[in-house]
Amino acid sequence: MAGVKRQPLRCPLLGLLGALLLLLRAGAGMAAPADPWAPFESPWFDKVSSAEGFPPAIVTALAQDREGLLWVGTMVGLARYDGYRTQLFDVRGEPVKGLPDAYVRCLLALPDGGMLIGTNAGGLVRFDPATNTFHVYPGGPDGISDRKIFALADDHAGGVWVATEQGLDHLDLRSNAIRHVDTGSDTAPRNFSVMQDRAGNLWLGNNEGLFVRHAGSDRFERPAPPGDAVVATVLENQIWAIDEDSAGRLWIGSGQAGAVYRGPHGNWHPVPQFSGYRKGAQHATVRDFQEAAPGTMWIATDGSGVLAYRPGDASLQRIEHDPAVPSSLPGDAVRALLHDRAGNLWAATDLGLARAYLGDRGAFSVLPSPLESNMLSDTSVRGVYVDSRGLVWIGLSAGRIDVIDLRAGQMRHLRLGGTQTLRDVQSFAEAADGSIWVGTQGLAKVDPHTFEISSSVLPALENTPVLCLRMDGNRLLIGTYDGLFRYDTGTGVLDHIRHDPDDPTSLVSNTVRQILKVGDEWWYSTSRGISIAPDSGASRGFRTLTHREGDPASLPGDSVSAATPGPRGHLWVSTSGGLAESIGKNPWRFSSIGVAEGLLSDKVTSALSDGLGHIWASTSSGVARVDAGSHAVRNLSSRDGLHIRSYHYADAAAHAPDGSLLFGGLGGLTVIRPAIQIDDNDDAPLAITHAVLGAVALPFGKLPHDGDTITLDQRNRNLRVDFSLLDYRSPGETSYSYRMTGLDDGWVDIPAGAKPGANYTNLAHGDYVLYLRASTQGMYPRTVESRLLVKVAPRWYETWYSKLAAVALLIGLVVLLVHLRTLYLRRQALQLQRQINEHTRDLRAANRRLDELASTDGLTGIYNRRRFLELAQAECERSREQSICIALFDLDRFKQVNDIHGHLAGDAVIRGAVAVIQRHCRQGDLLGRYGGEEFVLCLPDTSVAQASEIAERICAAMAGTAVSYQDRPIQVTVSIGVTALRQGESIEQWLSRADKALYEAKRNGRNRYAVAS
Repeated sequence: MAGVKRQPLRCPLLGLLGALLLLLRAGAGMAAPADPWAPFESPWFDKVSSAEGFPPAIVTALAQDREGLLWVGTMVGLARYDGYRTQLFDVRGEPVKGLPDAYVRCLLALPDGGMLIGTNAGGLVRFDPATNTFHVYPGGPDGISDRKIFALADDHAGGVWVATEQGLDHLDLRSNAIRHVDTGSDTAPRNFSVMQDRAGNLWLGNNEGLFVRHAGSDRFERPAPPGDAVVATVLENQIWAIDEDSAGRLWIGSGQAGAVYRGPHGNWHPVPQFSGYRKGAQHATVRDFQEAAPGTMWIATDGSGVLAYRPGDASLQRIEHDPAVPSSLPGDAVRALLHDRAGNLWAATDLGLARAYLGDRGAFSVLPSPLESNMLSDTSVRGVYVDSRGLVWIGLSAGRIDVIDLRAGQMRHLRLGGTQTLRDVQSFAEAADGSIWVGTQGLAKVDPHTFEISSSVLPALENTPVLCLRMDGNRLLIGTYDGLFRYDTGTGVLDHIRHDPDDPTSLVSNTVRQILKVGDEWWYSTSRGISIAPDSGASRGFRTLTHREGDPASLPGDSVSAATPGPRGHLWVSTSGGLAESIGKNPWRFSSIGVAEGLLSDKVTSALSDGLGHIWASTSSGVARVDAGSHAVRNLSSRDGLHIRSYHYADAAAHAPDGSLLFGGLGGLTVIRPAIQIDDNDDAPLAITHAVLGAVALPFGKLPHDGDTITLDQRNRNLRVDFSLLDYRSPGETSYSYRMTGLDDGWVDIPAGAKPGANYTNLAHGDYVLYLRASTQGMYPRTVESRLLVKVAPRWYETWYSKLAAVALLIGLVVLLVHLRTLYLRRQALQLQRQINEHTRDLRAANRRLDELASTDGLTGIYNRRRFLELAQAECERSREQSICIALFDLDRFKQVNDIHGHLAGDAVIRGAVAVIQRHCRQGDLLGRYGGEEFVLCLPDTSVAQASEIAERICAAMAGTAVSYQDRPIQVTVSIGVTALRQGESIEQWLSRADKALYEAKRNGRNRYAVAS
């Protein structure tokens, strides 16, 4: 320590004792077992999708409010998220005033359930949960120093520190008073971060570096020189992030120089590979810190993803976006991190919001990616084997083999050559010299020291897919689709055993999926049952175990994938009909476990015993744990870390050297830690996150809690509540239901995939209890219930006095019986009135018919002149503010038609002309016969240009139409006068101008229209 001079040891014995104590401490530290799978385990991120209403925007800030809901700042607004639904607030703010700026830079949850919001250009905003409104704090001398807010920090005394572009401010949450804080002449106006530690020291991340105002002081100063040039480089850079972890370490993140941390005793340390300038290169800006687990800090960077570091380690772990892994971090620009109260760690990235659960889990997945050396080289795991050295061999597609060395924390990737390059690798076996036989399309062999591959080592099997391998001394047993091969590795002799349909003691099927030695016997699991031989050299005399219809003690299915020994010497058999446990032999008898007992699928592909009294079985729909004694089934879920859902390859399972269980599935390798003790005392509440009473949504601060009462008045009898289990873990696997006493006979289940909510309309008055329920899945299922008391006020006619009035009404009805004669007379009067009404109705119908005949032209069926003028006059009065036009038509040389063809032909021509005009009339246009061969068309809401266009089309149509009369075509054209109604003009004057325009068209050659001036 500074200021203390070290003294030499005066007593050698004391020196030896001190050294011994140090060694004991170091040994204790080394004794703590490290997880050998840690180098192969990656955080599994679930991204919040647009289906939940989340905007496709850059996420900038995170906070969790008092009730447990997540608030998310983005560049397009502020979001409130409950695990299923997103409510977005932006500058529009309906129905209340919204945010002054949609770009949210920082958030701070307040004790009253509200939220403090720092924006990019709109200043500081406070959300009031009692009214769901935003309050914008003023700027200027009595307000915020600048409207660009970089950071907010709790002062632990009812106030908030505000770091802005132009200074540091303090906000008193009780009075909303703001004061400017003098940071001294050494600081720049711009402050990126601020944090008050548990000792009361105020740390300021400034454009000029790190500054501190010690508890009890009013002056900011630089920290004491760290004595390390690399640390000094970081502390003198722009400081964008400051945090204090649970052990009292202070973490500092800079704009370009990486990060450092200060120990509890004040000594500064660099972060390996992320402090200072390495070869002059700058680091990505540190945007946030978050302690992911005790002693592990996550460092959010703007471009390099997340860096995970444990103080004292020689290196850090990089958590980055991997385009080959959908569950990786969505984006590498991470602006904020949040560890919520349920144990989820949220990451705000440039490509959305994601969460990962970092607590203890019973399972995790080793996933495929070509970009990472410690990830699988292909997607589906077809075979798993652990050799005598503890190496884990993974068989994959396309001739790929991955070898996991748990002691070294490394994965080696191998690739078969020759004709086996693109073939599936399904099985392994270890020879006496440690070399590894590989079952693929034929056989390959791997040197145990150099990992050199010898492909196609047995030419006789070069075209035979190998399903399983087993060594018995020098004899290699090979299961294929074409029976069983036996290869003597000493003599090179290969023999072949196949099913003989004429011999019931032959191999039961040619498809051999697993070979297992059970005591002194050899079991061959096939697609049609199990063949049991007394030794590995037997070719005949097999005993057969199959499924027998109607015999519950036989195997549950003929297609057998594998058998494995379990507790009490029992065998567990994986079949297409479920999992079977042997309950007796000579003869062999089994009890079955399938879908009816709790498995998600009857197709069981492999099973392993964990040595703790459980059998773990992989199926086509997941992995389940079966209690070997009670047969109780628990299916793993994503809450337990199971993300690989399907397991189709027979016997793709093995025990890892550390006791873990390995299952190969479609999408990767599942690692199960059966001995892990998981503290699943999750107390996340089942909360009402949104409620609408009648048509009014309740403010967030007034949402009811478990046991609360809400009252619906007589006008608003509709109730809608949205609810959610606020642990945010595996929301798709959490099932919800609800019931209202007095209305629902039982629980109403909400369909999978639907957002949890209850909706009731037009509730009758009275008192109800609404029960809400959430049930989680997995190894540690829990059911959470909430209860809400609902009171519905009665309407006026549902009150006691209205019922009393109803009784009085009944009495009045009895009195009315005295007046039955009066009622009879009234009935007679009504019958007479009905007769009068019928006569009146008939008379009105006749009058309507007469009126129709009086207003319609008999020849053409259109309005006659009188009726047309009445209707046109009405249109003129309605269209005083709009343009209305009239077109007057006259058939050209119509007299010649009568003279040449006769008056009947003339009538046919008139009807044909009317038909042409009607085809060009619109809805609302009026067409009438003006006289003889003249017609008039009223065009409401029509300009002169539009009327001219209609007239032109009618002229063209008329000229192109010939009227057929007695098989003789009669061609006729029309001249049209068009004019618009003038202000104050009478209809007679209007028609007169149209008539003048008509004759102008006649003078100009006919077959045309003219517009009145």
